[in-house]
Amino acid sequence: MTAGLSDAAKGQAPDVREKDQLARLNAQIARMRETQNYWTERLADVVPLGSLADLAALPVLRKGDLVEMQAATPPFGGLNGNPVGSLRRLFISPGPIFDPEGRGPDWWGSARALQAVGVQKGDVILNTFSYHLTPAAFIFEAGAEAIGCPVIPAGPGNTQEQLLALRHYRPRVYVGVPDFLKIIIDKADETGSDRSSLEIGLVTGAALPESLRVELASKGVAVKQCYGTADLGIIAYETEGPGMVLNDDVIVEILRPGTGDPVPAGEIGEIVVTRLDPDYPLLRFATGDMTAMLPDGRIKGWLGRADQATKVKGMFVRPEQIAAIERLVPGCHRLRLEVSRVGEQDRMHLLVEHDDSNVVGPLAEKLAEITRLKGTVEVVAPGSLPKDGKVIDDQR
Repeated sequence: MTAGLSDAAKGQAPDVREKDQLARLNAQIARMRETQNYWTERLADVVPLGSLADLAALPVLRKGDLVEMQAATPPFGGLNGNPVGSLRRLFISPGPIFDPEGRGPDWWGSARALQAVGVQKGDVILNTFSYHLTPAAFIFEAGAEAIGCPVIPAGPGNTQEQLLALRHYRPRVYVGVPDFLKIIIDKADETGSDRSSLEIGLVTGAALPESLRVELASKGVAVKQCYGTADLGIIAYETEGPGMVLNDDVIVEILRPGTGDPVPAGEIGEIVVTRLDPDYPLLRFATGDMTAMLPDGRIKGWLGRADQATKVKGMFVRPEQIAAIERLVPGCHRLRLEVSRVGEQDRMHLLVEHDDSNVVGPLAEKLAEITRLKGTVEVVAPGSLPKDGKVIDDQR
């Protein structure tokens, strides 16, 4: 994907797109078989595919597999298609999972999503995703550069400095999680700070309730959302009409959770993505996210998780992280993380079975350290939490 995509919000026609993707996929499989040890045996008997539907016969790679693979064969488990020294950036995401960024224009595929919300060459963009170790900020930085937009590398938090940036640089575009956009707008209105330049927003990393979209629109900011991951870049994005348009550099299947079997059209299943990229080619990568395919080839958008992992303020929180807290604080019996929304913001509340209420402080510290997010902690009596198998209870 490159700059100058006047039709970037539209993508390719379905038949042209499939023909192009099939040719690129077969070339990629041949290269993976020859250059990546992980795939040599798994793809040994694979002949050129006749259609994208033939992907269903190939193995699924799960996100949880990456942790073990990367630990055994640093840094990327042997999945990188080009030498580490040729890459542009190297990231650490919660898990930990190690993600690369290759070189080339719009490597993450965010330009189409930005243009779909109305971003034009020369628009100033306020990028509030974190620039520390994780790739989210750089995903959109690359797309902005491809279009020809200057970026304010604001990162999250520091609301007063965000308002200063709004007044001084007068950005037209916000990029970040939806909750933080509301925080900035509310603080600007509360203090009388000029935010009149801000007109459009591209959000991801957290749910965008329709009530929040309407509220932001009423305050002069039109918002669309996109869907992506640190491993795959931007997978789909909103344009006009229902659902999300699939990016041209990904092949998306909707599978029955825990299997490699496609679900019937319209049925909810797990999003499995094949990324067509020479630096980090991923074949049938299971995201753990749920959606359904619409009749026109769009997807409905994010419809929850196939496992208990969830996103809070744009960051994944996983059951294994809660288990790590339990191991690090002596005397814990069982833990349960409740995730809710209060005032259009995500909230975490950790319930812990323990005999000593004085462990609230240490538990809160470990929660923030391991998840990189703040939350409240409540100690409850041993045996009082529901025995329903839930470690994370997403109540949103």
